[in-house]
Amino acid sequence: MKKSSQQRIRNWREYNRSLVARGKITVWLECGVQDVWYNQELSGNRGASVTYSDAAVLCILSIQAVYHQTLRGAQGMVESLFRLMGLSLEVPHYSTLSRRRRNLTVPLLAHQRADGHLHIVVDSTGFKVYGEGEWKVRKHGWCKHRTWRKLHIVVDESSGEILSAAGTGNNVADKEVLQGLLDEVEVDIEQVSGDGGYDKATCYEAIADRGARAVIPPQRNARIWKHDPRWEERNKNIFRIRELETEFEDEQEGRKRWKEESNYHRRSLVETTMMRLKKITGERLTPRITDAQDVELLLRCRILNKMTQLGMPRYWE
Repeated sequence: MKKSSQQRIRNWREYNRSLVARGKITVWLECGVQDVWYNQELSGNRGASVTYSDAAVLCILSIQAVYHQTLRGAQGMVESLFRLMGLSLEVPHYSTLSRRRRNLTVPLLAHQRADGHLHIVVDSTGFKVYGEGEWKVRKHGWCKHRTWRKLHIVVDESSGEILSAAGTGNNVADKEVLQGLLDEVEVDIEQVSGDGGYDKATCYEAIADRGARAVIPPQRNARIWKHDPRWEERNKNIFRIRELETEFEDEQEGRKRWKEESNYHRRSLVETTMMRLKKITGERLTPRITDAQDVELLLRCRILNKMTQLGMPRYWE
């Protein structure tokens, strides 16, 4: 078959079904949730008030994020769903949801392949907490305090799933978070790809400790780092780029060839993941407390992973 210049999806039927399934309430409100709605260890005590499990809080917060509801709106929505389903379950008050989400543990639901060929890509992006929209700033300038919360993610380039994530302040550099992100990946890693912001000694050390190959473009005037085997991958990249620059007698062409040779362009998948995350769940965070903001960021990553597992497009090769 002759390839066209435009990529074509080859699993339209399955992909359409996955897009429809994303809107189904049964995906986010599973049938067995009523069995674990209450924390039986605490609620069973005599005289104790009703205590909701983390699964119950996580379920309501997921519905809130997917359908872009406020906490009050999510409470009312779940109450109406339970009434239609004939379930005699109490729904946590929105103030309870606000309090509980500060310390909620959010599993990302990622499937970590243990085949020894895991290629991960890393990057960060910002979610707005305070501040005007883009149009108002461009038209009239900014007048309010503008604040972002930073999200750092590790993505499996093969499946598109988010393997680990962390929320930080907007003044935290990527190099300060990479070690913790890699520690959350439980399986062996073959390659770690990142942009020039990860061209730091601490990043190469963290990647070397996992026995992985570092594919990070060094600065154009980069020099060889000596006296530490953990920086060997960086030195190899510099030597190879110089060889290609000499071969093609063009610095820009040499870097381009190195990126193609090292499969660096797969790093763009992490940017695609961040674009999907903002498109689906929004670019603003609703909580005003940093702990709750970080939980909401992880919750959004969990939601995106679940949508990814429902089905993704496959293109003609």
